[in-house]
Amino acid sequence: MKRREFIQQTTAASALIGLGGIGLQSFTSPPKKITILHTNDVHSHIDAFGPENGRNPNQGGVARRATLIESIRSENPHTLLLDAGDIFQGTPYFNYYGGELEFKLMSMLKYDAATIGNHDFDNGLDGLYAQLPHAKFDFVSANYDFSNTIMDSHSKPYKTFVKNGIKIGVFGLGIELAGLVDKQMYKETVYLDPLEIAQDMSRLLKENEKCDLIICLSHLGYNYRNNDQKPSDLSLAKQSKDIDLFIGGHTHTFLPKPTIVKNSIGKNVLVNQVGCFGINLGKIDFYFDRAKNKSAEGTSILI
Repeated sequence: MKRREFIQQTTAASALIGLGGIGLQSFTSPPKKITILHTNDVHSHIDAFGPENGRNPNQGGVARRATLIESIRSENPHTLLLDAGDIFQGTPYFNYYGGELEFKLMSMLKYDAATIGNHDFDNGLDGLYAQLPHAKFDFVSANYDFSNTIMDSHSKPYKTFVKNGIKIGVFGLGIELAGLVDKQMYKETVYLDPLEIAQDMSRLLKENEKCDLIICLSHLGYNYRNNDQKPSDLSLAKQSKDIDLFIGGHTHTFLPKPTIVKNSIGKNVLVNQVGCFGINLGKIDFYFDRAKNKSAEGTSILI
């Protein structure tokens, strides 16, 4: 797609969203714009789907994603690129290379951070650890305690970035591994309650780190209709505060645009997820006025 046509289509799609309390506002001076790009559950899909594929013909592929990301960054260099986990498992590339190719390509695309999904344990902790030298980006995981494992000190609970004078805090949450992943694969990894951790992280990032924008990079899943007690992005968004955006994974939920929910103090929170296999790229633009009041708009772009 030609660059001009791409930008026009993206702008048209994004303009469909108004976000109420943190929604579109009239700025008296040009706002600062921060762009958040994100993927989830790519599952080792390096190549695009072929034309014969019944569900996703001619869709996806790392090369196409790279071109799209480059185009967006050229329009706004104040951009973060994030992944919400399940990087591994799904094609022979993982079976043969064990995750090396995935991490190398993500590094070439200049991902800023990723969280850890359940399938990223599929070669065990040793397999994940062995591929870390190929990842030129940080892993954030606040509710997996790796203290007694080989992964100790090789992931961070959160990371901060400064883009265009705006301080952004990103922390990670993972799904409970027991019953989902063989114990031998995650060994002594301890799962901590994601709601408690989300509250701790958002308070730390807001009060101690003085972040203007707080993002939860989550592999909990979007929602569980048949199990209201199971932690999900929607349930945490409603129960927490100070988090502006949940970028999710695990449930392979295709959202055409972010869901808007009210948090525990009645403020709007965005929750987004872009399916799986690298078919879509999430794009959310945040705008800040001089007082750092936020507005936002977002969309999912088909690759």
